[in-house]
Amino acid sequence: MRFYSTLVLLTLIIFTSCHQQSGSRKKRKVRDTTHYTQQAYIDQALDSNYVINFLQTHKTYDAYDEYILNFYRKRDFHYAWINKDGLTEQAGNFINMMKNDAAYGIKDSSLITPDLQVLTDTLLVSDTGLKPGDTAIPHIEMLLTAQFFAYGNKVWGGLTADSAKDLEWFIPRKKIDMESLLDSIVGKKNNAFEEDEPVNRQYILLRQQLRKLAAIEAELRWDTIYTTQKSFKKGDSATVIAQVKRKLEAFGDLPNHDSSGRFSVALDTAIRSFQARMGIKVDGIINKNVLDALNTPIQDRIQKVLLNMERLRWVPIEPSTDYIVVNIPEFKMHVYEKGKLAWSCNVVVGKPGTSTVVFTKELRYIVFSPYWNVPPGILTNEVLPGLRRGGSTYLARQNMEIVGASGKPVAPGTINFSRYSGGNFPYTVRQKPGGKNSLGKVKFLFPNEYNIYLHDTPARYLFGENKRSFSHGCIRIQEPKHLAEWLLRDDPSWTEQKIDDAMNADKEKYVTIKDKVPVFIVYFTAFVDSQGRLNFRDDVYGHDQKLAAALFGTTTGEEK
Repeated sequence: MRFYSTLVLLTLIIFTSCHQQSGSRKKRKVRDTTHYTQQAYIDQALDSNYVINFLQTHKTYDAYDEYILNFYRKRDFHYAWINKDGLTEQAGNFINMMKNDAAYGIKDSSLITPDLQVLTDTLLVSDTGLKPGDTAIPHIEMLLTAQFFAYGNKVWGGLTADSAKDLEWFIPRKKIDMESLLDSIVGKKNNAFEEDEPVNRQYILLRQQLRKLAAIEAELRWDTIYTTQKSFKKGDSATVIAQVKRKLEAFGDLPNHDSSGRFSVALDTAIRSFQARMGIKVDGIINKNVLDALNTPIQDRIQKVLLNMERLRWVPIEPSTDYIVVNIPEFKMHVYEKGKLAWSCNVVVGKPGTSTVVFTKELRYIVFSPYWNVPPGILTNEVLPGLRRGGSTYLARQNMEIVGASGKPVAPGTINFSRYSGGNFPYTVRQKPGGKNSLGKVKFLFPNEYNIYLHDTPARYLFGENKRSFSHGCIRIQEPKHLAEWLLRDDPSWTEQKIDDAMNADKEKYVTIKDKVPVFIVYFTAFVDSQGRLNFRDDVYGHDQKLAAALFGTTTGEEK
């Protein structure tokens, strides 16, 4: 409560300072133009010794001492947050942002420090706002600046970013130039905090959706819907249907109010929209999966949004170039051209136990008609047992061969397979190019230490499954030819016919990509899609559970 009192007092200043009457003013300091660009700084300046003393006596901000001092040195110690009329517009915006974030659940002990309480104790509030010459003014200025660095590092950089790798997230943490950002924001008018936030656009979209969920929680009782009937379809009538309509209307899937118990055409459309957003099979039928999703408490939805906002604090601002995103819980690949979504397709990812790793690398090579070198784990558990039972017959059935270090084939009859495991087998077992090849007709390499890549697959039926975690870690893509065409679109020598021929050859062919394309393998269980709809997905690998423990000290309501 003391924290919120502080924020209320500061907010009052924003309004009262706008009406402050002109009084006695100190003679304005003449600006030394040799130290400034054309950007106008506030005329009043701090005593440099005051800044140094503040930093020495406020150990809470030790991590930011150097940055804060450099910030003021670059602006010749001129004020950033307080002018002759009181707190600036951007000071008010910053205070409101902290207040709103706290209200929506973005909390951390380093953001609510005892130093903030000092504002309540020292700030003089009157009908005329801040008094000229008030001794609290430099202290307020320094606290706001120090708080900006602490807030920005945590809320824009990540409350748990330092432990991201412990949470199995290996995309490098983004870097923020807080000094330049603050200098830019305080010099602007309007709400520069929202415009200049150094965050991925998905973060802003999720925060908007968070506010909507908070409003639903405040305004609507989220009663559990019970029924003994297995399903309802278009044309049916039941009390349950009216309850479903009420929740879909609150979510925005059902745009028009309808309190009847009849399953209408409009409800069929709304159910399909909701199913698509929840990652449920889209069939327009109210069944157990739909009711379970509708019965999920709004607070659980809010927590899931907060978890994914935290992940978004770690990632770079979206590139304006070409790039590829694979979202593991969504089982989707999204291809971006010059920063804009070009197309998407289904993918199959690693199953729990052989999960796909969250990381980023650059796509460099296309391999047409590839060999598949059997990895040690599969060699131990599947291939070697098959070789012990069938030898050359097993190899022929799997379209495989054994090669030595030189790449030349080795006759299986010369090998005693019972002597070896996957770890000490001195040869390579590989599957030849062709229709049975586990990698299909093409693979896409972005060299990495996890040996993960994108590839085609002969098991096309898996893309029709709703939840697609079946692989040993690599990512199978539904439209491999489309991806090859897209990557080679600027090379006129690679016609559609040439790509078809390369995919159906009996010889492996490597192609180096002229311009490397970043690939981001990510893990978002809440996101806003290209239609502006809030989506939720299951926590496939239990990563939400681990992040919730780190962020909130709790677990999610979702089972692993």
